[in-house]
Amino acid sequence: MNERDSEMISSQLQCAGYELTDNEKIADVVILNTCSVREQAEIKALGKAGYLARRKRINPNFKIGIVGCMAENFGEKLFKLNGAIDFVIGPKRLHELVNVLESNGQSLHIGDPQRQHFSHDFDRKLGKNKCTAFLSIMHGCNMRCTYCVVPKTRGNEQYRPMEDIVGEAEFLAGNGIREITLLGQIVNNYGGRLMPMIDGKTPFVQLLERLNVLPGIERIRYMSPHPQNFSDDLILAHKNLSKLCPSVHLPIQSGSNRILAAMRRPYTSDRILTIVAKLRKAIPSVGISTDIIVGYPGETEKDFEETVALFDIAKFNMAFIFKYSPREGTRSAELVDDVEESEKERRNQILLQRVQKASLRYHQQFLGKTMEVLVEGHARRGTDMMFGWTPNHCKVLFKASENDIGKISPVQIDSSTTTILSGTVMKNAQGKSLVQR
Repeated sequence: MNERDSEMISSQLQCAGYELTDNEKIADVVILNTCSVREQAEIKALGKAGYLARRKRINPNFKIGIVGCMAENFGEKLFKLNGAIDFVIGPKRLHELVNVLESNGQSLHIGDPQRQHFSHDFDRKLGKNKCTAFLSIMHGCNMRCTYCVVPKTRGNEQYRPMEDIVGEAEFLAGNGIREITLLGQIVNNYGGRLMPMIDGKTPFVQLLERLNVLPGIERIRYMSPHPQNFSDDLILAHKNLSKLCPSVHLPIQSGSNRILAAMRRPYTSDRILTIVAKLRKAIPSVGISTDIIVGYPGETEKDFEETVALFDIAKFNMAFIFKYSPREGTRSAELVDDVEESEKERRNQILLQRVQKASLRYHQQFLGKTMEVLVEGHARRGTDMMFGWTPNHCKVLFKASENDIGKISPVQIDSSTTTILSGTVMKNAQGKSLVQR
């Protein structure tokens, strides 16, 4: 979502005559788009703002801005923490950025605007050779998970009209985009109770069906769903919609029903296992990843062991493990953070070791097989090396040319690590791709 917001910021400024640069030393304006989900992200943002403040002392005309969730959460405090900051803008008021840049003095823009500005409110500037894009379908969250600051920073759920989403997808397809990722805080709750079910299908599945028939769009992904709203019609959509990728990120947060209840996560570990079993029955090749928090207030060793057990039984192929840190403005921040930091780290390392083994095991099953890979761009290392992703969201490195960007190529997998696959593009004697399914 922050990448999507950064694209919106960049597009607005380019339309206003600004030029994007990848060299901050020559920039007239540097904008830090921030996240408040974890404490470490906030620490990094403040550290970066402090570093930029040195330039401000040399060049008073240089401008520094902080936007995003941290801006909304901290507000005016940011000016007190760093007097060199020129403006602070929350995620719901990013459409005011151009006007803010023309103002003088410190400027604060947080809180709800008169109306929500979605991604179709600006002209998208797509980068060269770009073949994938994020597509916002909703903003905000109605859940009140005790540890999460998002409802405070992004507000309640608001949904884009389906016609607008389809229209933007058509625009993207017409500009060379081959894969779209639908974004929402709880993406599978799109429409909520404001849009009707049709033929037993939720609004989110209705949207997926409309996008599935669009010419030019070859792959559809989404993030992040919520287990409570993961309905059977969505599982069937994965089976029946040819463009919907067999990849699901299912945040569980904990495997302990006691901790889930304390977090106000309205499901149980059994519900998670049911969803996973149904997904694997419908799409055997599906990749399923998750999020887990360790060290939530009151988490005992038994609670942690239940989380480890759920991870093992569910056989997630990837996971993001977070050590709990209290977020200002959340319910859990009022609780005693009673799990020692050393214990959080121990639990974190135990799960990380399991994730590494699970990821390696998952990747190794593809050795010798040919997989369809959407070529996205140049790899960071290696001459003529490109990278891309399989439908089930495995990253692959292989030799190819820049002309292949945006194409789906068959790649035979030669080697694997815990994080990446490497392979060789397969071609027949006529130079045409061979696709093995």
